[in-house]
Amino acid sequence: MKKIQPYVVKLRREIGALGLAGIALLLGALAFSSMVVKPLEEKNFSLRQKAGGRGAPAAGNAQSAEKVAKVYEHLKTGETPTDWLAALHGIGVATGVHLKSANYRTQKTDGRIVRYEIALPVTGSYGQIRDFLKRSLAEIPVMSVDSMALKKEDGRSGGAIQAELRLTLHIVES
Repeated sequence: MKKIQPYVVKLRREIGALGLAGIALLLGALAFSSMVVKPLEEKNFSLRQKAGGRGAPAAGNAQSAEKVAKVYEHLKTGETPTDWLAALHGIGVATGVHLKSANYRTQKTDGRIVRYEIALPVTGSYGQIRDFLKRSLAEIPVMSVDSMALKKEDGRSGGAIQAELRLTLHIVES
């Protein structure tokens, strides 16, 4: 032990406290790698072998195609865009929301889905607008809310809120 001690003292003087701390961190990283990372890599490899190795992505593609088919089936309701617009109007009347004229445009996608983007200005209380959106999403399964801008009216309207709703109907082409 006496032969090693002069080397340790000499090493401490030459590399300093930061150098010793760096060596300690390096030794700790090596220990962590061998005790934690290596066993996890081996476990990952064995799990991949059990999953079928290279056959797993093909099974994933089949599952993806199945999921896409389910989405198409969910969106295929047999209703037309005018039916859904009439339903929106009926929900607006039922919830007390005043609907102004709606503008919509079609957006063709690469697949079989056609998107009808609707700009819908409405007026009502916060609760009425919230109920309108809640019922619309529940009753129109092919609709999504893209954005909503709220603006409180000033003056005599009794706290009415003007909202600019951006909705999309996702309809599957036959």
